[in-house]
Amino acid sequence: MKNILITFILSVFLLGISSCDSILDVDPLFTEDAESFFNTPEDYERALIASYDLLQTSYLTSWIGEMASDNAIAGGESVNDTRGLHDIADMNHGGVNDELQLIMRYNYTGIARCNFLFEARGQLENLPNEDRIYAEASFLRAYFYFELVRYFGDMPLIIDRRIGIDEATQIDRAPASEVYAQIERDLLNAVEHLEWTNPTVGRVTKGPALALLGKVYLFQEKFTQAAEVLDRVINEGPYSLLQFETSEEYTAMFTVNQEGNSESVFEIQYTGVQGGSFDCFVCLQGNISPGFNGIRNFVGPIYAPGFSYNLPTENLYNSFDPNDLRRDGAVLNIDAFIAAQPDPSAISFSVGGGGHTGFYNNKYIQRQNELGLPDQRLTSPVNYRVIRLPDVYLMAAEAHNRGGGNDGLAQQYLNNVRERVGLPTVNATGTSLTEAIWQERRWELAGEGLRFWDLVRTGQAAANIEGFQVGKHELFPIPQVEIDLAGGNWQQNPNY
Repeated sequence: MKNILITFILSVFLLGISSCDSILDVDPLFTEDAESFFNTPEDYERALIASYDLLQTSYLTSWIGEMASDNAIAGGESVNDTRGLHDIADMNHGGVNDELQLIMRYNYTGIARCNFLFEARGQLENLPNEDRIYAEASFLRAYFYFELVRYFGDMPLIIDRRIGIDEATQIDRAPASEVYAQIERDLLNAVEHLEWTNPTVGRVTKGPALALLGKVYLFQEKFTQAAEVLDRVINEGPYSLLQFETSEEYTAMFTVNQEGNSESVFEIQYTGVQGGSFDCFVCLQGNISPGFNGIRNFVGPIYAPGFSYNLPTENLYNSFDPNDLRRDGAVLNIDAFIAAQPDPSAISFSVGGGGHTGFYNNKYIQRQNELGLPDQRLTSPVNYRVIRLPDVYLMAAEAHNRGGGNDGLAQQYLNNVRERVGLPTVNATGTSLTEAIWQERRWELAGEGLRFWDLVRTGQAAANIEGFQVGKHELFPIPQVEIDLAGGNWQQNPNY
């Protein structure tokens, strides 16, 4: 959460990862440990904040969800600059991949922190706000497990307790169906005990819990359940669709100044005043994506220099109707931008050896008025919009359409999203409507890290992703080092 410091390190699964720049000195040292930590209501809140902290590692999913799809290439200085991302973008990834290893470790770290909190439930009598604390922790644990099951399928399922190193080498992977069932239980608990609003910015509320539950149902093709909970977000939640007349207005929705706008259901909070280093991205409290997505060695107006990662493809850019203001709102055409400036000759940039498409992610990109400290490339204050209301509308449209229950409402939801950007209505039904909804998701959510998962869950990946192999690339490989740490007891995912 913005401007909140994490006060302790908790035990984690497989390998300890800590937010090293977020630790306050404790005086005297060593007077707090895991066995004697929970003594006051403040301790429970501190443990909950520590669980939130791992959300900030979601930058990897915001990249991989684009790079693994037809929406973006890896980019960067060279093909060996963050090699794992290039392998994923090229569908050449295997069990040795630094980024996939971090995905597993970051999310199990978050789960371990939540479990530590659950293990302590009942230790303090009359804990104020107990239901709310554990509802938020339930959402967070569900979020981390959903990340894992999307990436890797079957996963070890550890609930409400910590495990030791001996058990970590013996525990089996639980079937994905069991993981999903636990995610649903956690989210239903969160929905039951959370309110629609919370005065503390960044706290989970009922809306994110319902929206994520709807997404979880949609991934399992439980369309009736998905439609029911997503309708609640639309009809009961404190959210509303915005109206846009220009691409600049649309892009501005992703700036610091419009954080928490009426379309934002859930955002991961970042601050631009606490930095870190390239040696420890998990230590950062700033969002590294804008800096990494930025224009390499850029000199000119509006934008600031970056590392040219996560570059949108020409395929994505050309898929838009030229009259769709979201095209230029979501994708920066660098040549067109320079040509439109008063003095194009004064603007310069360089091309990285990792690839160049001529396009940049205009939703999450380094801008001159959004620079953080001390390293401007690593500490952007821009929040990551995990769930936006148009996503909810389009998920609900798909659920009603594919569930066979209500094409009329599905049409209405789809057109609500289109009309706010000045596009004509769609009158399709049946499978034609399904395809229109899926295409609308690409245009509305471009650059937000959702495209790969949409293609996989809808069976469109092989037709749209070069090199995608059916029966293999629906899941990512289990990092080999984790298989080794588990005593070699885990089977690698199929065909890796």
